[in-house]
Amino acid sequence: MIESMKARLAIIFVTLAVATVWILPNFVELDEDWWFSGEKMVMGLDIQGGIHLVMGVDVDGVLRERMDRLARTMREDLVERGARVESVTLVEGRPPRILVSLESAVDFPILQKYFQDNYARELQVLEQTSTSMLLRQYDINTREFTQQVLDQSIEVIRNRIDEFGVAEPVIAAQGRDRIVVQLPGIQDSARAKELINRAARLVFRIVSDEIDRGELIAMVNEVEEAGGFTLGQDDLRYQDYVRMINEGLEGRLPEDTAVFFERAPNATSLELGRIPVLLKMDKQLTGDMLTDARVGFAEFNQPAVTFRWGPEGRRLSGELTGANIGNQMAIVLDDVVVSAPVLRGRITDSGQITLGRGDYQESLAEAQVIATTLRAGSLPANLEQLEERTVGPTLGADSIRKGTIAGIVGGILVLIFMIIFYRTLGVVANIALILNMFFVIAILTSLGATLTLPGVAGLVLTIGMAVDANVIIFERIKEELRKGAGLQSAIRMGFGNAFSAIFDANITTVAVCVVLMYYGTGPVKGFAVTLMAGIITSMFTALFVSRTILEILVGRWGFKNLVPVQMAGSIGVSRR
Repeated sequence: MIESMKARLAIIFVTLAVATVWILPNFVELDEDWWFSGEKMVMGLDIQGGIHLVMGVDVDGVLRERMDRLARTMREDLVERGARVESVTLVEGRPPRILVSLESAVDFPILQKYFQDNYARELQVLEQTSTSMLLRQYDINTREFTQQVLDQSIEVIRNRIDEFGVAEPVIAAQGRDRIVVQLPGIQDSARAKELINRAARLVFRIVSDEIDRGELIAMVNEVEEAGGFTLGQDDLRYQDYVRMINEGLEGRLPEDTAVFFERAPNATSLELGRIPVLLKMDKQLTGDMLTDARVGFAEFNQPAVTFRWGPEGRRLSGELTGANIGNQMAIVLDDVVVSAPVLRGRITDSGQITLGRGDYQESLAEAQVIATTLRAGSLPANLEQLEERTVGPTLGADSIRKGTIAGIVGGILVLIFMIIFYRTLGVVANIALILNMFFVIAILTSLGATLTLPGVAGLVLTIGMAVDANVIIFERIKEELRKGAGLQSAIRMGFGNAFSAIFDANITTVAVCVVLMYYGTGPVKGFAVTLMAGIITSMFTALFVSRTILEILVGRWGFKNLVPVQMAGSIGVSRR
């Protein structure tokens, strides 16, 4: 604990000022250029209304499709190696299997070597004869692939939802083959479902360097100013924005080129920051030609993305990349440039996207996003709508009203109880409680957290729990007074002796909140975040703010009757 009174007062006032700045947008309309933060606390689906969807992901279908492509690839590879292949067929089942049959046992060593060199870690041999091999995917690989399919589907859905401009949508996996989608504030369920179910379009295009990047940015700005539009304005969709930009630049761009956009490095969305990229439109590769993409490691152990082409992709990729070595090839998902790596060589069977030598964790995160994006385009899973609920804003308003009433009533009861039972000490505790709620709302606003009904419950629970620390401290002060200690000494020892009990009690609750945040989804996480914020701020206000107020009252203003008279008589309060 900081002993300097000036230092503690400075910390309290600075914390209060910062919290005030964060919390202001929730209650006052501010200009868009508000210097600190213009973001308000986001209301969840159950408060402001919206759409709740549960989508079934056809994981088995994607796995079957993948094994079917693998069977075709194996047949072509074996034929290229000189093996006389009778058939490579997909055997239906769960999971599906691949049966490789040769015309002669003489070619079996070719099959064995090909299998060991390429698929020994991915596929296991179930049965084997002198001319055949029955293969299936290892269970661990099947589980990993299932998770990849869910990640891919979530990434595609998230890209779809970005067109709505929904703040804090909830998109989470549920079990092995389901995805929960919650869109707060959206009532157009037909359009939402159409966007979510639409297949993603992934293409590879060569970046044109015929126009300098700075000049291209200036040209885009001119078109925006002349047309009086910008991305996000009046619900302008990204695809419409790209179309309008290219229409405005018609005749000014080189032939067979078009402008698309990449998200700026420090921007959270295209609306907040985008970089124009000029792409050649005459030749392209599409994502359905890929067979796989995953995170690997480059020459200097930096994260990279490795990918493999299918039979058709090998030929086209060889032609396109071979003619553009040294140029950038953009990875474009739904007209958004995800990445634009430089081609280091001709790519036929497989390739690698290196991410430079920047921060390792940032490079790893970027590699995971790119790999997921590539797989999302090449392995789209069919989505089946299993459940749909539309929550109206009336329900949200009613929920807010009831939650507000519950919070106010609960808070008033706590304030009255503390004043009746602890008198002046109770007033100090109530001041700490009010500051605690103020800090909680500021923290939730600064984190951009979504407030749901469970979150409101967490706030109400925080009101009841916030005074626990003060009660423990006050009881320890009373114990010290019973022992004959002076009031200032009792306050100092009361806070010191109560710290371990308060810390132990709260650290266990924080541990539970961490578990809920890690394993929970949606509203459960909201409850955990709200409760954890309340615990942290209650410890600060109880141990830091309350002690400072008490020491000012007793040490500087000379207050003596901080404890109720009847209590003082029973414990022999020192009058000095």
